Amino acid sequence: MKKVLRVYGGVLRLVRLLPADTRPYYAKYARENFVNYREVDVSETPLDELYQRAYNHSLWVLKKYSIDESAAKKMKEICFE
Repeated sequence: MKKVLRVYGGVLRLVRLLPADTRPYYAKYARENFVNYREVDVSETPLDELYQRAYNHSLWVLKKYSIDESAAKKMKEICFE
């Protein structure tokens, strides 16, 4: 559970780098996804796969708004430790 909270915190830190008008949308999206992940059956979808999805989606959003991927370095460390 601790790692899940660290990943969520990492996503929220990345949201702060986005343009101001997009932050509420992505913060809400992240919150809803992490709440939904509580109900995922770990035997069907391993947590590592969910961390990979969170990281990949974060990179996609950063690229969409032309933010350097190096901003996600800390997120990568958390997801793949």
